[in-house]
Amino acid sequence: MSDAKSPPLKGIKVIELGTLIAGPFCSRILAEFGAEVIKIESPDGGDQLRQWRKLYQGTSLWWYAQARNKKSVTVNLRAPQGQEIVRKLAADADVVIENFRPGALEKWNLGWEQLSKLNPRLIMVRLSGYGQTGPYRDRPGFGTVAEAMGGMRYVTGYEDRPPVRLGISIGDSIASLYGVIGAMMALHHRNVNGGRGQVVDVALYEAVFSMMESLVPEFDVLGFIRERAGNALPGIVPSNTYPTRAGKFVIIGANNDSIFKRMMTAIGRGDLANDPALATNAGRVARTEELDRAIADWTREHDLDHVLSVLDKAEVPSSKVYDASDIVNDVHYLARGMIERHRLPDGKEFKLPGIVPKMSDTPGATEWVGPALGAHTAEILSALGYDQAQQQELKAHGVI
Repeated sequence: MSDAKSPPLKGIKVIELGTLIAGPFCSRILAEFGAEVIKIESPDGGDQLRQWRKLYQGTSLWWYAQARNKKSVTVNLRAPQGQEIVRKLAADADVVIENFRPGALEKWNLGWEQLSKLNPRLIMVRLSGYGQTGPYRDRPGFGTVAEAMGGMRYVTGYEDRPPVRLGISIGDSIASLYGVIGAMMALHHRNVNGGRGQVVDVALYEAVFSMMESLVPEFDVLGFIRERAGNALPGIVPSNTYPTRAGKFVIIGANNDSIFKRMMTAIGRGDLANDPALATNAGRVARTEELDRAIADWTREHDLDHVLSVLDKAEVPSSKVYDASDIVNDVHYLARGMIERHRLPDGKEFKLPGIVPKMSDTPGATEWVGPALGAHTAEILSALGYDQAQQQELKAHGVI
């Protein structure tokens, strides 16, 4: 680490039995803050994320971020000898993270009942589409399905077009964050309150649903069903995306009463700034189209840089719409350490996102990027007492 201070999760041992996004992103965050994360992968190619999206020399560039600081151990979970390896690892682990369909681990003799008997202090984070209980528990579920069931897709896009998705796997990622929160609460309860280990049951659709603000009470009390509103923030005005010259766009959030007044003054619309009917959000919502039109009429007359400069001087929250090139060259990203430089296996330098959150005394760090498949198998098995001959036999039988 660049900082000599110990990471906050040093001494915490995590076994990752997940694949793709929800489970691995959860354990990635724990690994970034010092937990020893042992990632169990199939000997037959490992986590499929190794081959997702853009590849460099046969490995996904996403992999190097998603698996940073993890130890890759190849184990066939369907083989009894492989299951025994995982049980030995879980016997002194703090957390097991898994995102298989409910019941899969039980079929492999690695479910909660089996592992908690070996280790009563164990915490198991279980991420699945619909949760471990309920009539839908056995359905396959990815983040895209969770975004639909959780209500997010219905309100995303334009009212006269089909619902759209974000360009990232937001449903999986939200669930991952809840997995981290649940693991931290369970660890605190165990370590501080004298509690035992427990199951943290995260359903992807519920994680998305929890983000949906006032959707349910608005329907329950008023019978109101929120619809798609394009780039605007429903019921909050003005908060939208506006065009500037040369085909560029600016995001403006001037929905606070005082900010609205400053903005309208800055763009030469003192009539709107001082209109008593527009002094509060309720009044502005009633005149949404008028206000958005007035703002757009001003923004489209100017270059993006000029628009941003005027808004910045007026202390109006605003931003250009960043693409990847904007991000990696932005002075604020760089000043905050959010663009890290590392090296690929062939020595080529490349950039990765920095660590979130920033902690003053116990910061996280990238110790190494996503490892090669099975890079730590020998190390971990040796620590469990498997000698070289035993490891060779396991390998010959396809167990590792």
